[in-house]
Amino acid sequence: MDTALDDADYAALAEFRHTIRRFLAFSEAHAARVGLTPQQHQALLAIRAAQPDQATVGHVADQLVLKPHSATGLVDRLAGLELITRETAENDRRRALLRLTDKALGILEELSATHRDEIQRLRPELSNILRQFD
Repeated sequence: MDTALDDADYAALAEFRHTIRRFLAFSEAHAARVGLTPQQHQALLAIRAAQPDQATVGHVADQLVLKPHSATGLVDRLAGLELITRETAENDRRRALLRLTDKALGILEELSATHRDEIQRLRPELSNILRQFD
């Protein structure tokens, strides 16, 4: 693989990062509208997407690239907002499994539908950018 970059490579990289940043700004604004921080939104999404026996603080830490103590604080705040509950795992009483409340499920469904629509809107633009890296 040729490692030399030309002007077109730099332009494509800049355009790619700009598009991602626009999506993140979109996401942050929509999370704020429903009273969530971007990190809280991402944690709820990670919990919802996890297999039921994988939704733990460790999973949230891994998915959000956080240290365990930071993930614990985030989970504590989500529990305080009544967005998640902790259940003791049946097969290992030391493990706490995280579950979304009905309140969280409603918020997440609204946010996720909006995000899916935005991704579909950005898809042609992202596809064009990604083709520049072929």
